[in-house]
Amino acid sequence: MELFRNRAGGRRARRIATFAAVTATVALIATGCAAGDSGSDGGSGADGSQTITFIPKQLNNPYTDVVLGGGEEGADAAGFASSEVVGPLDASASSQVSFINAETQAGTNVIVIAANDPDAVCSALEEARSGGAKIVAFDSDTNPDCRDVFISQVVAKDVALIQTKLIAEQIGGSGQIAILSATANATNQNEWIKYMEEDLAANYPDIELVAKVYGDDDDTKSFQEAQGLMQAYPDLKGIISPTTVGIAATARYLSTSEYKGKVALTGLGLPNEMRPFVKDGTVTEFALWDPAQLGYVAAFAGKALADGDITGAEGDTFEAGDLGEREVGADGIVIVGPPTVFDADNIDDYDF
Repeated sequence: MELFRNRAGGRRARRIATFAAVTATVALIATGCAAGDSGSDGGSGADGSQTITFIPKQLNNPYTDVVLGGGEEGADAAGFASSEVVGPLDASASSQVSFINAETQAGTNVIVIAANDPDAVCSALEEARSGGAKIVAFDSDTNPDCRDVFISQVVAKDVALIQTKLIAEQIGGSGQIAILSATANATNQNEWIKYMEEDLAANYPDIELVAKVYGDDDDTKSFQEAQGLMQAYPDLKGIISPTTVGIAATARYLSTSEYKGKVALTGLGLPNEMRPFVKDGTVTEFALWDPAQLGYVAAFAGKALADGDITGAEGDTFEAGDLGEREVGADGIVIVGPPTVFDADNIDDYDF
């Protein structure tokens, strides 16, 4: 199935480029400043229209840029008067709080957030909700008590199982492996890792998980963690990196090391970043969903909440533009779509 980003064509590509150019400037805005020209009228603007702000884990992340491109597309299509991006340059647990507080002061109608820590942002989000804002979590969930809905990439267990399946195939079903994750508190990463551990114990008794390390979604640190794994575990046969920053950094390290072709690497990556490593044989297969769909569906969910069409209760449904009707499941979770496996045969079919 052709990915949503490819269907959207060049318009989204231009918007993503714009987001990438402005986000560093946005991050430097003083936390006391209003986002946009919302004033103190509940973020409605002069004409009574609604505003939406996206707060990713961190700015200047290629994966995030694609998600935010989809978010802008969705915000336009859903009918928001304006959409903005604010957020930290690092993915620390408390780095998003000041940005949430600024949006509360601005009276923003909908805040869409990918949480670096499920609990660290809760107090600030509760204050925003008390002020009338609707809260949509996407990509990485908050504590469910702190938001209205969560837009999830895919069923969490499916994300985990595809990665353990790929690594098992690539190392012949036995040997030592390690996981190189993002931050230690990232909700999505930890949920995937939990399912990976369960799957390994139940179905792959000859595979030994010897280490879990964290690159904090920082390219340099992830590269160093990959290097450290090989030094600490010379018999390592494979690495799973369920983060686009981590897998690209690990591939870069392996591609110029003595371990190229000897240590398998899989996980979650962006086709455009991973293409050279697939072409040169460093990586055989990896997986991901269409990141743009996360932002797109999140914007429509926010609009449905702001309009009062849904409350986030199980069974609620809303229209998500080109992606059709979506249903809110248990715990306020909306699933976007299944993962895709990328390899040498199909990677040139994708452009994101």
